Amino acid sequence: MRANIILLGIISVFFYLAAAAYTLWHLADRGTVEWTGTLGMALTGVLATLIGFYLVLVYRGQQGEFAADRPDAELDDDDPEMGHFAPWSWWPIGLAAALALLFLGFAGPTFLFPVGGGLLAITMIGWVYEHYRGNFSR
Repeated sequence: MRANIILLGIISVFFYLAAAAYTLWHLADRGTVEWTGTLGMALTGVLATLIGFYLVLVYRGQQGEFAADRPDAELDDDDPEMGHFAPWSWWPIGLAAALALLFLGFAGPTFLFPVGGGLLAITMIGWVYEHYRGNFSR
């Protein structure tokens, strides 16, 4: 995690410097500030800073290093329970298709809004409640 924090710090500093250089270069060339590129690069730096700050808080709160952070660690040294993941779940693929239909409605055919919205509701309910029925029910 320490490597990720350092990498995100480097990325954020790079994008802040790139936004400043872009702004100065555009001022020297055209005499005005080009806000789209300046804000895009500055906000990318802000995003990297926020993610890095979150990782700093997580690193501080975990009271030590994970085995994945040590170069001498073996695969079996880490905690086997790193979270809960749904085995063989097809619901995220359906969710992606429903979102694709919903956002395709923005491009033109507005009849896709209710179709995509209905499929979105079905796939979200299916994904949330998949552990309450079938082979993986508890």
